[in-house]
Amino acid sequence: MIEAQVHQQLRALLREWGEPSWPHHLTLARLVARALRLGRSALLQVGGLSAYQGEYRLSYLIALMMWPGPAVVVAPEPTAQRLLMVDLPRLQEKLRLHKPVHRGDRWPSGDFNGLLITTPGAWLSDRLSYGSQFPEGIPTLIDDADNLEQWVQEQLTANLSSLDWNHLALAYPNHERLIQDTHVALTHAAFQRSANPYRRYLLDEQACQQLQRLHQVLTASRTPQSEGPMPPQWARFWQQFNPPDHLLWFAVDRDRGQMTLHCAPVDLAPALTPVWARQPVVLLGAALDPEPAADNFRQRLGLGELTCLQFTPNRQNDAIQLYLPTHLPLPNTPQFQGVLHQEIRRLLSRDVEADARAEVAESLANRPGFTVILLDDLPLKGQLGAALAGEFGSRVQVEQTAVGSNGILVSGWTFWRQHQALLPPPDLLIVATLPLPSLENPMVAGRVAFHKRRRQDWFRLYLFPTAVTELQRAIAPSRQHQGTVALLDTRVHYRSYGAQILEALSPAACTRSLPSDWGTRR
Repeated sequence: MIEAQVHQQLRALLREWGEPSWPHHLTLARLVARALRLGRSALLQVGGLSAYQGEYRLSYLIALMMWPGPAVVVAPEPTAQRLLMVDLPRLQEKLRLHKPVHRGDRWPSGDFNGLLITTPGAWLSDRLSYGSQFPEGIPTLIDDADNLEQWVQEQLTANLSSLDWNHLALAYPNHERLIQDTHVALTHAAFQRSANPYRRYLLDEQACQQLQRLHQVLTASRTPQSEGPMPPQWARFWQQFNPPDHLLWFAVDRDRGQMTLHCAPVDLAPALTPVWARQPVVLLGAALDPEPAADNFRQRLGLGELTCLQFTPNRQNDAIQLYLPTHLPLPNTPQFQGVLHQEIRRLLSRDVEADARAEVAESLANRPGFTVILLDDLPLKGQLGAALAGEFGSRVQVEQTAVGSNGILVSGWTFWRQHQALLPPPDLLIVATLPLPSLENPMVAGRVAFHKRRRQDWFRLYLFPTAVTELQRAIAPSRQHQGTVALLDTRVHYRSYGAQILEALSPAACTRSLPSDWGTRR
């Protein structure tokens, strides 16, 4: 069987290349080979460190290259580049596999029996629109599936700019005045909203009613003689327009005086369920769900019964040093910001007892190592960055990749996730607050309201799994060298979900107080 052949070849390679740092290569290779042979879908969670290092890709590539039939790999650009430039040449050189490999946004030809590497955008656009650029039944592996929900959301979001309003007016000249009045009214309403850091605003009931009235008038007036076809962007928008079950929001650029209108479904399962029936799929990600069976993730993505496996980390090699202080106030208290700043200064200092400004600054100047401070509170992030820069100078950067080897990066979670591959693994990773999506973000508030209307546990279904997944991916670089992670959000001690957060951070050597030799041993 293909599983035995893949196992034998991979084991020989691993022996030749030396002891691998990831212990699950053979298991992953057999599972992918089995999925290919049986045409049965699978969901595999490889862990944060393995995903960060990318070593697991060798296992699925050898299965795909030895599989006698055609296959598709869906991967974002950085991953595709690594596959094509590093992993595949390395594998072909050793095994002399001659299976053709193409890269493109459609199936090369009807008789193609090789491996196609394509982008998430190309594949999802075809599958969600019932296109035919990719044949039915071709086994498909989706890598970096942690971002799958975001990719699908982008594909299903309808966007309207000022130019689209002009196109609508040209298509319906008899209703040009109504179209212009509606556009002006919505733009005025958007700019009347109080500024927020996210630059996004959910549409209120009045705005939704104005759009509904416009749609009704245009639909009622359409005849082949009087009006042309609905412009494509507007046809897509009206197809998605279904308040309150869909998110509708303005994005406002106050500097340019521009407003764009967006509409997207909250529940992705109805659109995705037919997609999974069109071919067997293997989903590979770092941390798709806190639970091995991934029930929550599967429900959100409309996935049915499939093979699920969550690979356990190496408890000896992947452990981090985890500092969990209990003396800090909760993040939602007025005292938190001041105490947080003091604690961060203490962590950055060689001498735990050094409180004088000059002593702290001098200690940091001599301290080796790269430090990352993670928090998503936008005002606090800027204030903390400014305060630290005032003390420690240009070593402090806020969401910049040009950071020195002994620098301090103050970053939001999204920036760190997108750029951690370009930066060195941090010697010290400070998690100021847990990455629970903020209800102050209109997009988060809209999604929470969706769950509340259905009387669903919005925290367990949305906020909590999002935070756990983000946290596991963020600390992955620290596991590479058993670095130190300081979790300063004391909700892990005082909230019911704290134990599950700590479980997600294992393996870790935990301490609730800094040792006396903290600075000197780092």
